[in-house]
Amino acid sequence: MSTTPEHKLPRAPGPRIVGFAMAALLLAGCQRDNFMNNTAVLDDYHDRHPIVLADAPTALDVFPHKGGVLDANTRADIRAFVQRYGQYGVGKIVILAPAGGGPDARAGAAAVRRALASDGLRGTVSLGSYRVADLTLAAPIKLGFRGLKAEVASRCGEWPTDLASGASLTGWTNTTYWNYGCATQSMLAAQVEDPRDFVRAQANGPADIEMQLRAIDQVRQGNDPGTNWKTQNTDILSIGSGS
Repeated sequence: MSTTPEHKLPRAPGPRIVGFAMAALLLAGCQRDNFMNNTAVLDDYHDRHPIVLADAPTALDVFPHKGGVLDANTRADIRAFVQRYGQYGVGKIVILAPAGGGPDARAGAAAVRRALASDGLRGTVSLGSYRVADLTLAAPIKLGFRGLKAEVASRCGEWPTDLASGASLTGWTNTTYWNYGCATQSMLAAQVEDPRDFVRAQANGPADIEMQLRAIDQVRQGNDPGTNWKTQNTDILSIGSGS
């Protein structure tokens, strides 16, 4: 009597193997989610602290000498202040003298006003005073106007989250902290002369016709139109030898 060989069905995976498989799938899903949600690449401080153009105040503190005398550096600062007002300012210029400053403060405010007029200021000037919080500190004459200015939209120096994040998983996302890049953006906004350069490129200047004609002439003669830069090397042994 012949018997038919039995075909055994594959054994179902044990609970330990199933657990490992499920853990691997979950881990893969978490890694994918973390990769998709990880904004380390997309987290750019240019987007978090953008430089914008705003109608903002421009201020200058003037420290006159005794009797309201303005030195050369102060006069240069006021001249640059007037030029910037002519380019981007609107409204009036405000001059604020320290309250209770005495004759020197009044003389300083008058000297500043004369300097503004002599530097070509065309506009309304408003005089006023401000309260000095600490009388032991030097109290300047304050100048100010409102106008076009580049500045950072957000406020620097804020720390909304804990860098250590010991009590949460916030710091596990591998992203930069909130204040990162804010100081750099603020310094860049203050250094650029024309605020409009952040939103549009300046027009190109006229072409150098003489340079173009010289290059064309060199090409016609079969020469290289490039500039022949000459480099003179110095032997390092001859440096400091007195020869």
